[in-house]
Amino acid sequence: MNETTPDTVAPATRPARDSALRAQGREATAPLVQICGLEKTYTTARGALTLFKGLDLEIETGEMVAIVGQSGAGKSTLLHILGALDAPTAGTVLCAGTDVAALSLREASAFRNREIGYVWQFHYLLPEFTALENVAMPLLARGVAKREALAVASNWLKEVGLEDRGEHRPGELSGGEQQRIALARALVNHPRLLLADEPTGDLDEITAGRVFELLERLHLSHGLTSILVTHNLDLAARCTRALRLEGGKLAILAATPQTGVPASRL
Repeated sequence: MNETTPDTVAPATRPARDSALRAQGREATAPLVQICGLEKTYTTARGALTLFKGLDLEIETGEMVAIVGQSGAGKSTLLHILGALDAPTAGTVLCAGTDVAALSLREASAFRNREIGYVWQFHYLLPEFTALENVAMPLLARGVAKREALAVASNWLKEVGLEDRGEHRPGELSGGEQQRIALARALVNHPRLLLADEPTGDLDEITAGRVFELLERLHLSHGLTSILVTHNLDLAARCTRALRLEGGKLAILAATPQTGVPASRL
């Protein structure tokens, strides 16, 4: 499926989103993510590089939102700002009721550990540790006792269908298995928001489909709110909404009802 821009796209505003939700017989609730007037400018050797200027976005609890766009449009940067990994130049960024831009480095770290699950294109598993230990890492970082952390991690390995791979190290696992381990690690702390940056981009088509199906299932069963950056428009079309990031602004690419999403979460 080619990434083409529709002739007419509606702004990614709350009224447009609410209209789409009402068309699905769902009522909008208080947004989990609220971005208003976001600006992000970098200083480079060639001068200022502005990625966002006046970007607005609201995402309701329970939505699965895909963000597509050309390379360099700022998709990953947007996720980094939402996940308190980068700071905006200006604007308001509220995530799970927290003013992300106002957090200190220590507060941002605690916020990520508590509220955010992050999955990258590359799994970034620690090669010297087993799959079970990798999944347990966020719990250990939070101060959970090792025995308890490993028990919780073991349950998550079952969730992603890899209970028999707990003692394997990353180098002994396939690419799809490594990404499933990374997904379990991202969710082991039961975050409210899952951020996924090209989570299937490094996988073949069949494996990518299986990983995305797992992500969909976990999104529903654990009441997540999920934001995915992807170049795959077929996968984007399976989300609640698909947005295109272009020229520093977001616009609706498609409104795609997601079968089985409880109305109470949208």
